[in-house]
Amino acid sequence: MMMMAVVLEGTHSFLPNSNQYILWFPPSPPPPTTTTNQKPLSTPPGVSKRHRTRLTKAAAAETQEVRVCTNRTCRKQGSFQTLEVVTDLAPPDITVKSSGCLGRCGSGPNVALLPQGIIVNHCGTAAKAAQFMATAANVSDGNISKSLEALALRKTAQAEFDLANFSKADELLSLAIDLQPFGGIHIMYKYRSLARLAMRNYSGALEDAREALRLAPRYLEFALRALCRCRLQNSVTSLALAGVIIAAYMCEGDVFMAMEEYDAAEKSYLTCLQIDPSIRRSKSFKTRVEKLNEKLTAANMPLNQHE
Repeated sequence: MMMMAVVLEGTHSFLPNSNQYILWFPPSPPPPTTTTNQKPLSTPPGVSKRHRTRLTKAAAAETQEVRVCTNRTCRKQGSFQTLEVVTDLAPPDITVKSSGCLGRCGSGPNVALLPQGIIVNHCGTAAKAAQFMATAANVSDGNISKSLEALALRKTAQAEFDLANFSKADELLSLAIDLQPFGGIHIMYKYRSLARLAMRNYSGALEDAREALRLAPRYLEFALRALCRCRLQNSVTSLALAGVIIAAYMCEGDVFMAMEEYDAAEKSYLTCLQIDPSIRRSKSFKTRVEKLNEKLTAANMPLNQHE
């Protein structure tokens, strides 16, 4: 299959050519000349009564919701890549879900915005996915290119982090944060906190972890409800949001451990358990708890027993 690369404008000047992150999508067919790309919820042709009922119920919800069709036809047209970009660009208060057929098969990838009831066809490029999310987030079009550039920087930074190039990851994430994207900035702070922790910049790591929590916790109650709900439903962003909040508290706890502030670390780890009790079964979390218990035991031990 031929692939069409979409290189984000503005990233060439500071990203090494060997490590550029490229968002790609299979080429989508051009939109029909006789129809528009947006249809009201009640009018899209080809939507069955069952699908219309599902969309109507979702439209009655209080929070905004984006649905990306991942049915066979849209999947062949690159809907999974669209889902990835939409999820990465979504603000914490917008839920993103994969969906069954939304109608107009062959005109995809198709995405729906609820409760507004808008279905958009041919959402098969990074730019169109970003424009759709900008509409959902009610931000100006001028922020779209900056948000895409920030996303590319974040992806490149994650690759550098995996290669243990922590200072480069810190630099790239700082550039991404400075662009002030309309979605995902709390994730960037979380990753920069991890990079700074790896470089033993404890004060910077703690500051970033707290900033990530400052940006996301106003949605914490939403995330907790969503986490319970999406155990039965496929809510990509709700799971991702809860994961980001847990990771931020975990990072905060790791920073406190490195600073030997064990009581504060215990509080951060307990908050993670409050958000998602199932992480107690995680091997990495068990390791953290065991290490914390050892430090707390040693700290409470009489001096003559340390000898």
